[in-house]
Amino acid sequence: MEQENKLPLSLYGLNAENLSELLQLPKAFYGRQMYAWLIKGATSFDEMTNLPKEERARLKEIMPSFCSSTVETSETDESGATKMGIRLHDGLVVECVLLIDKKGRHTACLSSQVGCAMGCTFCRTGTMGLLRNLATEEIIEQFIHLTRASTQPITHIVYMGMGEPLANIAPVTRSIRYFHEEQGFNISFRRITISTCGIVPGILKIAEQKLPVRLAVSLVSAENRIRDRVMPVNQKWNLNELKKALLHYQRLIGKRFTIEYCLLHNINTDEVSAQKLADYVRTLDVVVNLIPWNPAEDMPWETPSEEEVDRFTHYLDRLHIKYTLRRSRGREINGACGQLAVPLNKGMEYDFLDDEDDEE
Repeated sequence: MEQENKLPLSLYGLNAENLSELLQLPKAFYGRQMYAWLIKGATSFDEMTNLPKEERARLKEIMPSFCSSTVETSETDESGATKMGIRLHDGLVVECVLLIDKKGRHTACLSSQVGCAMGCTFCRTGTMGLLRNLATEEIIEQFIHLTRASTQPITHIVYMGMGEPLANIAPVTRSIRYFHEEQGFNISFRRITISTCGIVPGILKIAEQKLPVRLAVSLVSAENRIRDRVMPVNQKWNLNELKKALLHYQRLIGKRFTIEYCLLHNINTDEVSAQKLADYVRTLDVVVNLIPWNPAEDMPWETPSEEEVDRFTHYLDRLHIKYTLRRSRGREINGACGQLAVPLNKGMEYDFLDDEDDEE
């Protein structure tokens, strides 16, 4: 059919008006009904029972599936954290995680790329290299798959999965606006977090867009020599350039953000490191989030002992630095920060081409 050739692989990311036009629905309100079913996580047109039977039959004929990805693997640990391997339309796999905190809050941790080009040496995803960016609908579908597995509504989203969100900024921001739609998931901007390793142009872009989501910046060290070694991004945008971008962001957005500080045994946990961190954040309105390194296969680091962590927090207390100490959930299933990597992709060849639409 001529229409079939024009249909996308997925209907996620489209609003009611888009659906009506794309699928040539005979009545406009069918689009609103279909949009509502998509938000509920419907898996087939058959579930859309308020659409006429003949219309559902027509839609199934022209588009047998409206989701471009499938759940390949799923693991759940004792905390309730669930990690899913999502098989994309081209055979590649990404991982996403459903996290449940002590308050019972359900958070979706979403990936923005297949692999990652940033090469942070404490993160397993960096060992994959970058295979390609995810499209908007592929990001949204991760949330849909997690929603189907969740016993409660997912109220928070973090772009902390595989990949660097600010290296794929247009699909990421489009998916954020989709999640925020009042008639859809209606997730508040303040319940959505973008985590970055320090992509300065991306930070400046979301500042200029005045996108009022939460920002989390992975620092690891406030000393260029150490950060160069641990996070290669520092060799392109060093701590001084990052600080300028963060000050600009704070002036425009006016919101407190988070500095993510991964604690590495005998690397960034001494008193000098604490002092440099304090000096760096002094003029910023931030909370430092301390994360003891999560063990990952073939990584050259060690998790600090409880005594080492206690000493470091004592230094920060004396320096009057606001911080939180986070014990990552999902460790048992390799679903915690820095542990996501997909062995299912090993051996697959994929030519990554820069997407002309990766900026908005």
